[in-house]
Amino acid sequence: MPTVVVNDDPMIRAETLRHVLGDDVTVEVADLQTTDDIIAVAADAAALVVDVQTDVPAAVFEACEELEIVARAGVGVDGVDIPAAADHGVTVVNVPDYCREEVSTHAVSLLLASVRRLNVYDRSVKGGRWEWEDGAPIHRLTGETVGFLSFGQLAKATAEKLAGFNCDIVAADPYVDTEAMADYGVEKVPLDELLETADHVSVHAPLTDETRHLFDRDAFRKMSESAVLVNVGRGPIVKEDALVWALENDEIAAAGLDVLEDEPLTNSPLADRDDVILTPHTAFYSEESLADLNEHIGHDILAVFDDEEPAGYIDPEADWL
Repeated sequence: MPTVVVNDDPMIRAETLRHVLGDDVTVEVADLQTTDDIIAVAADAAALVVDVQTDVPAAVFEACEELEIVARAGVGVDGVDIPAAADHGVTVVNVPDYCREEVSTHAVSLLLASVRRLNVYDRSVKGGRWEWEDGAPIHRLTGETVGFLSFGQLAKATAEKLAGFNCDIVAADPYVDTEAMADYGVEKVPLDELLETADHVSVHAPLTDETRHLFDRDAFRKMSESAVLVNVGRGPIVKEDALVWALENDEIAAAGLDVLEDEPLTNSPLADRDDVILTPHTAFYSEESLADLNEHIGHDILAVFDDEEPAGYIDPEADWL
């Protein structure tokens, strides 16, 4: 009977996995905080399910010789050594579109809340004031240009939602062609043009060598001084000290961040700013999205056990890795 080891994390629902995998598969829940933890528990496991905070380095594939599949309970696969997995014949999967509705709604929510200065008004009213000027200046979103860094499934859903605001939308993504963007009413542009022309920017990209610290001081200098930066992609895409500098020097107007360079938030100057809205890496979350996530993982595991290609298969030769 094959064993599936899953990380003890609220996102990973062992009971859902057991229901999908059936009685012929054993599901074991363990606290997998380190590489040694994984090796100790999963030495004979056929499958490993980890959350987005758990790295799976080459040492795991070298030690866990029975592994057939590693499933990342999330959209990205940063932290999983995919070349090492391929070298050891281990399939890696993620769930690229399980929270399409949630992340797109969260991105639009952060943008709208930042544009309308809702956090500023909330603090002002709760502090005993009743002054519309406390949030000034506020500019109309309709007719403005929103730029997307990356244009995968989550960005496409965000574009669909923003269409109702009559925004012009541009996107920078070398892996999506012009025609595919045009289907969503989006214009493909180079990154520099996006930064220079967009009124607001929404980050949806995975973390890669190309995207790490992409938003540095030079990037912020190119952006509009009234721009809102939204990040629902990966925290390290935005260099935090550069963002603080940009806000302090009025290079941009505000930021709405669901992800940070260092999580959880500790001793960050971002926490004290009225021009920053922070949420705790929760854009993915609804009860429905977590059910979808775990069902998807369960079916991918079964596909690998049956020598079939799983829906969330990560091609180790993919250009974006």
